[in-house]
Amino acid sequence: MDGTLWDAVETYTLAWNLYFERHQIDKQLKKIDLDALMGLEESKFLEKVLPDFSPNERSIGYEEIVEIQYDLIDKIGGKMYDGVLDYLPRLNEKYSLFIVSNCPKYTIKHFIKFAKIEKLIVDSVSHGQNYKSKHENIRLLIDKHDLKSPVYIGDTASDMDQSVKAKLPFIFMNYGFGQCNSYHKSFDSFAEFANYFLEKSF
Repeated sequence: MDGTLWDAVETYTLAWNLYFERHQIDKQLKKIDLDALMGLEESKFLEKVLPDFSPNERSIGYEEIVEIQYDLIDKIGGKMYDGVLDYLPRLNEKYSLFIVSNCPKYTIKHFIKFAKIEKLIVDSVSHGQNYKSKHENIRLLIDKHDLKSPVYIGDTASDMDQSVKAKLPFIFMNYGFGQCNSYHKSFDSFAEFANYFLEKSF
């Protein structure tokens, strides 16, 4: 989702800063501060953003921040990458589409609602739902839907590592938040990626 379908880091950053302001915490984040942390699991993410807080304080604060994020996603959303809304319906005609993310429990649902793609996504699972690693959640969807030749699409080296653990090909979107030197295919845009798979025959 983040770094592959859209960039909502400005929205996430605003949520954090509204929380700091609300609780008179002398801290402020910039988008660049969160860009490099996209894709991390919750505990690792919070450790980076709130190093001076205890694990319990991080968890309690994050619950409130996430609720602010949900509200902001509904109101202002994020920036959809070029081609995503144009090509998802066409991809949906040929493939079953799923979303796996390390985001909070309901972020994917709010994203899908904002993007108006409810009819295009078969299923989704987030780290916030079960606190499992991404490769476990990928396998969960593969097993649940009896997928025969799935691929995972992401934008970081961590996504590649999780694909290897899940034992499926990794498609790297190099316009996202990370860098990666190992992948099955790499694309410079969502349109390039979509056209490749629309033309591909199996």
